[in-house]
Amino acid sequence: MLDLRPNCECCDRDLSPESPDAMICTFECTFCADCVTGVLGGACPNCGGDFTRRPVRPAALLAKYPASTKRVLKAEGCGPAKAA
Repeated sequence: MLDLRPNCECCDRDLSPESPDAMICTFECTFCADCVTGVLGGACPNCGGDFTRRPVRPAALLAKYPASTKRVLKAEGCGPAKAA
């Protein structure tokens, strides 16, 4: 089950569980759509993978399966993924 992390790892913008602007990679790294397109160039700075829109968990299931409250933020800042 997805964590539904509460913020963008790049700019720390709040991303509610129903946010249409939350983007994730296959490792669930979470960024806002603005950072994905404007800062990261569509590639995850952690794994180099691409992004997709994070699914929205139905409100009725959030009580039973709540979103994560653990904020993740790249301490060194973020920028485009580096070639391996």
